[in-house]
Amino acid sequence: MFAADAKTLARIAPTIQRVVVVDPNPAAARLLLDLMKSLGSREVVHETDELRAMDSIREIEPGLIFTERAGPRLDGEGFTRKLRRSNLASRRSPVIMVTAEATANSIKGARDCGVHEFLRKPFTASDLFRRVENVALKPRDWIEGVAYVGPDRRRFNSGEYAGPQKRKQDKPASAAAAAVAVKDQAMRILAAALAQYDSDPTQAVRAARQQAETLKALAIKTADAKLAIAAAGLEALLAAGLPSKAALAQPIGGLLALHQPEQLARAS
Repeated sequence: MFAADAKTLARIAPTIQRVVVVDPNPAAARLLLDLMKSLGSREVVHETDELRAMDSIREIEPGLIFTERAGPRLDGEGFTRKLRRSNLASRRSPVIMVTAEATANSIKGARDCGVHEFLRKPFTASDLFRRVENVALKPRDWIEGVAYVGPDRRRFNSGEYAGPQKRKQDKPASAAAAAVAVKDQAMRILAAALAQYDSDPTQAVRAARQQAETLKALAIKTADAKLAIAAAGLEALLAAGLPSKAALAQPIGGLLALHQPEQLARAS
């Protein structure tokens, strides 16, 4: 019989204190509810459709969310995308997709909509615990883009996934290489935010704000005064409210001008 380590349970407790389960199947949902309560969850709410699920997430602000991939009034991938682009306090909470359909396409779809983990039905208590442990104790960088919002897909933790960037050796070889990778990604997202401003201005501004913070922190860490000043300029503009595309173009253009063209091309 599966028994979780007491120290590990204590470490995951803050994440699993409040949980929302979105599944149209009552029996499947009951299994999850019982297992999560056995791990120490204090409040576990079950919803059968995505509209009610969003209301519950707004109300209880869960630290962990489970969703079935599909149902009569549920599109798990669409639901996750809406959550990630919402203004809810739990928009960044870990999402674990639970489904019997574990094809390559369904796993890729889960990864690309912003899911943290993928759990195939039927599963054991041990399978569930490993996924919960991953999301609670192995945090991944958050990507605030326009086309994609969610945890870093290059670190997709699911045991079902064996795609690119899965291995530890895929990580940058040095601190300098890691800094270049962070800068490349931030610049790429900034360029995309400006290009896609007309289709989703709110998310474009949110993405630009996140990249300004990232680049400012990187500039301080690497003692890059020009980058720090340019990033601070973008932050100041965004702090004033929702800027127009024309207003946003100037500080983003200044940041992109600081990035070597070959680096930006390689990052895109």
